[in-house]
Amino acid sequence: AVGRHWEAVGALSRHYWRYLACKVWQEGCEEKQEEEQKEPSPNPGWSLPLMGQDYLEILSAWYCSFGKCCETGDCRIVNNITGLEADLSEQLHGQHLAKEVVLQAVQGFLQSPQPEKPLVLSFHGWSGTGKNFVARMVANHLYRDGLKSDCVRVFISLFHFPHHKFLDSYKAQLQGQISETLQQCRQALFIFDEAEKLHSSLLDAIRPFMAPYGNKDQADHQRSIFLFLSNLGGNTINEVALDFWRAGRAREEITMEFLEQQLRLELQDPAENSYAHSHLLRENLIDFLVPFLPLEFHHVKLCARDAFLARGLPYTEATLDEVARMMVFVPKEEKLFSAQGCKSVPQRINYFLP
Repeated sequence: AVGRHWEAVGALSRHYWRYLACKVWQEGCEEKQEEEQKEPSPNPGWSLPLMGQDYLEILSAWYCSFGKCCETGDCRIVNNITGLEADLSEQLHGQHLAKEVVLQAVQGFLQSPQPEKPLVLSFHGWSGTGKNFVARMVANHLYRDGLKSDCVRVFISLFHFPHHKFLDSYKAQLQGQISETLQQCRQALFIFDEAEKLHSSLLDAIRPFMAPYGNKDQADHQRSIFLFLSNLGGNTINEVALDFWRAGRAREEITMEFLEQQLRLELQDPAENSYAHSHLLRENLIDFLVPFLPLEFHHVKLCARDAFLARGLPYTEATLDEVARMMVFVPKEEKLFSAQGCKSVPQRINYFLP
């Protein structure tokens, strides 16, 4: 069996060397290919044993890592839904609504043979509740290079669009960067952090890219996902969670239908945000308003545990309690929710290093 495996590896190595050599030195390749076609030996990808087929997949991925595209598709895109589901389940704490909505929305969109429009998700909640964390998860599991992929663009409002007097220039740049990414990538991901600080004219500038696809060919050859991350609606979400707690009801009883309706009412208030001044809500271009609930004491402890594990550091239950007690909790009477979520937990564990 070992001999057969080595034989398979040798055959595949020769096969890929010829293939790679022909890409670099094309002279004489056509004659060699004609000779190989006359020979009775079949293609190793179909004739070798299972172990050989495994090596074929490994070598294919290795070869594709040198270029941008494979014959079978875009090698930058992996769409690992299983990994996304596992990470959402194991690493995202206290967010039963976000877990369910993000996974089902992304999975359904990618599995759809012909989506009608790009997928647009808007994340809402207090800082530190997991919005950026989930956005990174999506990027890491849909693309080989995660946020560094050529197919992923991240825009931070105050960093990329700081001055309102340059709005016309920003609009042209933003539209150009989105168009360029869509031309390069069959599947693109756009993340807008601090979306509540985006001027309404910038939101309207990207509206055409989120509209329903104009024709079948566009739907077949272009898929894009837009993620908006915003602190808007955080107070509304927290009030609902607090009301459930005061009524003795578990936070897991909060439904998406109820909370999304409350969010839409707040976002439609023109005095509050640029969302209300844009066409995104009025034209129903946002598919889901995803609420991120405030985090409680035991959620912060789970974040602390993850931070210790990520750095390979030992911890005890008492240590996790101590890290969680370092955070500020609100409201003043109940002290139920972490005002910072889990945002500063990785830095807090530095106090416990030897």
